[in-house]
Amino acid sequence: MTLRCHDCRVNIAGGFAAAQLASDHVRVYGIVLPTKRRADTRGPDRRPVLSMQMVWIDLSDIRFT
Repeated sequence: MTLRCHDCRVNIAGGFAAAQLASDHVRVYGIVLPTKRRADTRGPDRRPVLSMQMVWIDLSDIRFT
C-alpha cells in the first residue's frame, strides 16, 4: 500500500489544515519511494485547494549508499 493523501495540520507554518499528496513513485533497490510530495491547504470539504500549494518537494537521482 502506498500513501497517496494524508490530512494533517502544518504547525510550523501557522497551523493550516493541509492535504499532503505523494506521487510519481519509483523503485530504488527494491524500495518504493514517492518522488513528488505536495502539501496544499485543505478546504472545508477536506479536499486539497490546489491553487494554495504551501509545500512542494521534488526528488530525483535517488541513490542509497
